[in-house]
Amino acid sequence: MNAFIQHSPPHAGEILQEYYLEPLGLSISGAAKKLLITRPNLSSIVNGKAGISPLMAVKLSKAFNTSPEYWMNLQASHDLWQVI
Repeated sequence: MNAFIQHSPPHAGEILQEYYLEPLGLSISGAAKKLLITRPNLSSIVNGKAGISPLMAVKLSKAFNTSPEYWMNLQASHDLWQVI
């Protein structure tokens, strides 16, 4: 029988950094300014120390032309994996 290999879903902050900030050449400071949040707040999210709140999901969805559900689902998948 082949073993099914599972992996931990990435934190939403990792996706934000790798697929949105880096390709656009945005620093954490620059992105925080555009999102109207503090740099430490965004840094905590990108570094996986804080999660995506519903308000942050709305801000990210507007900034990156995604849906709030996209960000909330990324965060929920990560959080659920952590407790299983």
